[in-house]
Amino acid sequence: MKLTKIFEKNTPHLSFEVFPPKTTTAFESVKVATEQIAALKPSFMSVTYGAGGGTSQYTLDIAKNIKAQYGVPTLAHLTCVSSTKDTVREMIERIKAVGIENIMALRGDIPANMLDADRSGWAYSHAVELVRELKESGADLCIGGACYPEIHPESANQKEDIKYLKEKVDAGCDFLTTQMFFDNNLFYNFMYKIREAGITVPIVPGIMPITNANMVERSIKMSGSFMPQRFKALVDKFGSDPEAMKQAGIAYATDQIIDLYANGITNVHVYSMNKPEVAERIQSNVSAIIGK
Repeated sequence: MKLTKIFEKNTPHLSFEVFPPKTTTAFESVKVATEQIAALKPSFMSVTYGAGGGTSQYTLDIAKNIKAQYGVPTLAHLTCVSSTKDTVREMIERIKAVGIENIMALRGDIPANMLDADRSGWAYSHAVELVRELKESGADLCIGGACYPEIHPESANQKEDIKYLKEKVDAGCDFLTTQMFFDNNLFYNFMYKIREAGITVPIVPGIMPITNANMVERSIKMSGSFMPQRFKALVDKFGSDPEAMKQAGIAYATDQIIDLYANGITNVHVYSMNKPEVAERIQSNVSAIIGK
């Protein structure tokens, strides 16, 4: 099922993101975790794609299994940074071959060993180029893209960021999913600005449950997200107690999700970090709202 069919429904939906293993030896444990999340029957699940395509086969294996065994619509990530056009075209064919209808088109993080490399000869420098490639391939796919409610780390300002986001949508993105955020007001402000800019595709807010204190620094480094004072107080108070921090982090994420639903947002995506217990508890917390 194409995700646009889900987004057309004016009822609350919850979805989860999972990531594939980095090695063959870890595949089975990751597969089990993703199956436990799929068993919750979320609206859909996305499966990430490692830097430089390092986990591409695992991405497809996990996505195919989720769809085949549990009937959950899947969204396969596809990154293009440092990839050749032949590599990307081959991956598009493989995605089509396993029956996946939804792709998240991303530039992707630049691998650490390529940060200082000459990028002038790269086939793709930005996600918009991948979106165009997907459209030109003729594949009947639902294409998603990423957006940043605060600002893309490489953008000079939000106005420039939204300008490039509009180009990506105009190139063929059917929907956008946000980077994590911890203050819903930032998301609502972002929504107002992009609608003013003429971006009308569905926007799916991405929520990251912070379930241990070590995730805070990692999350800030990854997304540059603003941490509200009430969230900082939560970490200061419960960060040294793993179980208390997990409970508080789930409660905080749940509060964000309920507020989004209450303000008319119908689709929320949770970055589950392959943690079935966290996914289950969040879904349970909003079960009556989403009809589960």
